[in-house]
Amino acid sequence: MAPVPVMVKCSEEAAPESAANRQKRHRTSSLTEADLKMPSFRDDMDYISLTSHEAAADSVPLVWGAGNPDERGPVIATSRSTRHRNSIGAHSGGYSIYRALAVAAGKLDPNFVPDLTDTEPVTRIGPYDSWADVKKVSVMDPYGHMTTEAFDAQLKKGYDIRPTIAVTKAHIDLPEFKEAIRLKRLQPDGVILNEAGQTVITKAAIEPVWYLPEIARRFDCSEEELRYALFRETNMMYPELITRQDIKVFLPPIGGCTIYIWGDPQTIPDENIPLTVRVHDECNGSDVFGSDICTCRPYLTHAMEECVKTAQQGGAGVVIYYRKEGRALGEVTKYLVYNRRKRQKEGDTAKEYFNCTKYVAGIMDTRFQALMPDALHWLGITKIDRFISMSDMKYNAIVSTGIRIVTRVPIPPELVPRDAQVEIVAKVYAGYEGGQSYSVNEEALKDTKGREYQ
Repeated sequence: MAPVPVMVKCSEEAAPESAANRQKRHRTSSLTEADLKMPSFRDDMDYISLTSHEAAADSVPLVWGAGNPDERGPVIATSRSTRHRNSIGAHSGGYSIYRALAVAAGKLDPNFVPDLTDTEPVTRIGPYDSWADVKKVSVMDPYGHMTTEAFDAQLKKGYDIRPTIAVTKAHIDLPEFKEAIRLKRLQPDGVILNEAGQTVITKAAIEPVWYLPEIARRFDCSEEELRYALFRETNMMYPELITRQDIKVFLPPIGGCTIYIWGDPQTIPDENIPLTVRVHDECNGSDVFGSDICTCRPYLTHAMEECVKTAQQGGAGVVIYYRKEGRALGEVTKYLVYNRRKRQKEGDTAKEYFNCTKYVAGIMDTRFQALMPDALHWLGITKIDRFISMSDMKYNAIVSTGIRIVTRVPIPPELVPRDAQVEIVAKVYAGYEGGQSYSVNEEALKDTKGREYQ
């Protein structure tokens, strides 16, 4: 039988922060080991409870929206810390299942604790004022990359705190960059872009961490309605959504996002320094394998090219890549929709582009861009000079949170694959920003068709 919820001081929303407190905001913790209780862990990992959280006073306080890590507290969601956990769900999202397989196969000790030596971020990101605003950052832990710095005392005491963000550097080698150099659209400078066509970037991987009261507000529903829907639609995987109303943070079993940065990340919050941004939703078929039924890869690589140019001018370029395959409906659903589009009596028409998805999935899109701008606020962004996107939904979601967008940049028509004309015509007619490059009327909507299956 599930335990009766106990109202511990866990995952409250912080009160509005005063100017004085903002001045005191810091990255490192002022706590010492002596300030903390000794953590306790279950020795018997074979013990199974109907709830993963024990209603006990040992739960670590988590005050979402607090102005510094001491007041906010760490996110704890590991299976070996049942008495301290202050979050529902598991680290690594869907990959937690693979971890379970490793444990089942005897390849991984369930009590293993990561050695986080030398894993700290390669560059500083934050803290920014937006981190203390729950309306701007509530789908990720803004301190998720600062585990060893912000929660050093808790780690030394033995608390099992895991990073939910990692920041590193990489070289990107794209054939499109080499072609852009050949056509003189890009010029190697030896810093941002070398002669071989490689670019040097900073990148951050982010796991989702949801503050449920704010998620409910964005979807115009009660927290109770949100919890019930999550509980039901995951086939009751997370009973704590119902039994532990006091726990407000949820690590959902979904993919997160990756942020790619060209130029100096420290310039991103400065409105006087140019910033180019694209927010891109995953499309494995096009992004990786080059499928020409959509504009995803050509628009993505065009945005990366624009990011390089901005960085070479002393600014920064940012691409945020969300794991939302098939409009967050999944790749199986997407392929079913492809089949329906191509097998229609009148062929693959722009007129029926969105309807085909609705017939198969019951809805046209579940990406819900209301959750998307948080990554921008995590970076401290307040103004975007060039937004490489035609999406009205993304634009509206971003500006509604207070970020100003100066210029919207559509995909150049010459980059649109022939079979993707159906997509581009349907989207522009539905409200996507085509600028001076695209103009669509009802006749074009009716007449634009993709190729048939061969």
